[in-house]
Amino acid sequence: MNTKTWSEIKDSVYGKKGTKRRDDLEREFESFKIGLLLRKAREEKQLTQEELGKIINKKRTYISRVENDGSNITLKTLFDIVEKGLGGKVKITIEL
Repeated sequence: MNTKTWSEIKDSVYGKKGTKRRDDLEREFESFKIGLLLRKAREEKQLTQEELGKIINKKRTYISRVENDGSNITLKTLFDIVEKGLGGKVKITIEL
């Protein structure tokens, strides 16, 4: 049986790390992950999207878009959601 790791599959389908297609995939995944983390945190706080939106002065539809695709969120809004809306703290790391 010829099994491949997830990394090998991504390499063969999207190209090696450092190629545009692979970098785009990784970036989209990180954005998606942000949305999932925000949704999970909101649900743990037992807030609806509507309630969170009111706290940070955004519409429910905006909160929904962020949770489904975190790619268009500004840092200010990310901080507002996490700190004002959810009572948490944002930690950002940069890898070189």
